[in-house]
Amino acid sequence: MKLVQAVQKVFGQLATSLCQLQPGEYVQPSQALSGHTIGQHVRHIIELFQCLENGYEGGLVNYEKRKRDPAIEKDPELACRLLEQILANLSRPDRPLVLEASYEEDLPLVFSTNFYREIAYNLEHTIHHMALIRIGIRDTGSEQFLPESYGIASSTLQHRRECAQ
Repeated sequence: MKLVQAVQKVFGQLATSLCQLQPGEYVQPSQALSGHTIGQHVRHIIELFQCLENGYEGGLVNYEKRKRDPAIEKDPELACRLLEQILANLSRPDRPLVLEASYEEDLPLVFSTNFYREIAYNLEHTIHHMALIRIGIRDTGSEQFLPESYGIASSTLQHRRECAQ
């Protein structure tokens, strides 16, 4: 499925960037990221996909109830292993899901969605966070190893190619 291949490509870029960081850069607070770390952004990406995976069988996804595991934001090797696990579980059949979100309301709002739609949402969300991670990596002085497409939406890349012609 093309959607899973797109996630695989983006996760590959993310994992490669984590492997190329110097020790400590993953957990180093970045002034450009308002004091947040690369690891915190990676944890956020992983945990949203984990929420989707955990909600698949029961049919209910609530991204607000994610675990927030500090080990993920401190250990880039753990993060890479979790990215691999997530990829292994994405090739499931599409199915209807319910998305629950509170948006600071007392009662949660409930939306109809499906597994593939939520993979697409998480992919776009990942790319957005990778753009922020790119800023954090630039703060370390190691941006030169990132591919040009890192943290840039495929529609933006396509638009740039069309404009260049």
